[in-house]
Amino acid sequence: MARYTVTWHPTMEQRLAELWMAASDRDAMTAATSEIDSTLAADPLRVGESRSDNQRIWFVPPLVIVYEVSQDDRLVIIQDVNPC
Repeated sequence: MARYTVTWHPTMEQRLAELWMAASDRDAMTAATSEIDSTLAADPLRVGESRSDNQRIWFVPPLVIVYEVSQDDRLVIIQDVNPC
């Protein structure tokens, strides 16, 4: 199975960095980010809940993300990230 390319919207990269800096458990933040990247690269439709306009929401404590999947392009774009 072909893998997906996972990208973070540029403003979400900055948001993630801010959340990491403010986190009381940075190891949990790092682990969640790693799980997000690896799982979405393998099969982004296996996790999360569908929303409108090809968007999905997925809770990976201590984070929650909103992402869009383009199956034709094999691309996942993380559009929002927040603490759970």
